[in-house]
Amino acid sequence: MAPTGQWFGKAFCGLPRGSKQVALTFDDGPNDPHTLNLLDVLAKHDVRASFFLIGRYVQQRPDIVREIAKQGHVIGNHTFTHPLLTFVSSSRIGDEIVECKNEIEDAVGEHSNLFRPPWGGRRPGIFRALRLNGFEPIMWNITGHDWNAPSADYIYQKVSPKIRGGDVVLLHDGGHRAFGTDRSRTVEAVDRLLKRYKAEGREFVTIPAMMQQTTMIFPR
Repeated sequence: MAPTGQWFGKAFCGLPRGSKQVALTFDDGPNDPHTLNLLDVLAKHDVRASFFLIGRYVQQRPDIVREIAKQGHVIGNHTFTHPLLTFVSSSRIGDEIVECKNEIEDAVGEHSNLFRPPWGGRRPGIFRALRLNGFEPIMWNITGHDWNAPSADYIYQKVSPKIRGGDVVLLHDGGHRAFGTDRSRTVEAVDRLLKRYKAEGREFVTIPAMMQQTTMIFPR
């Protein structure tokens, strides 16, 4: 589950240090009202991000998914029910991916081929199966630990000392246990992070935009 580990196959988790680019990624949405509030913050700073969505929530609120796409953000697959993939059968893994893919396509049509495993859990063969089905695994190298953060300042302090450039930052606009999880602290922390690092010259980009800058070759 180590996010930057490459033992079971290559996964994108950022660029070499020194890049000006930073990619904000958000897991476990869509979520009302916090995804929409987050979209307002991103729009205020003219930033595009990448959202890894849970299929059952997409099914529940496709209108929020359409708003994410409308504002130019990238949508990725985060399974249908958010299981830990290290403990489920290969057939269920396939079902989780396909069901989420179908819900996203029902909401916004074909979108990205990005996939993030819940909790980052993976085992031998998972990434190979993903790529055989046309998906690219996306991990991260910085996390805000915002799933149970006591304050926005806590999240900010978890992220800000680690940003060096070329980073993929993991945050959450929803919660896998229930729709409606409070992510107001994440929204506030993102506003602060963007204000600081845009002023310092960082470029906030989507995962596909960042991947265009890397020399990593993903086997098909």
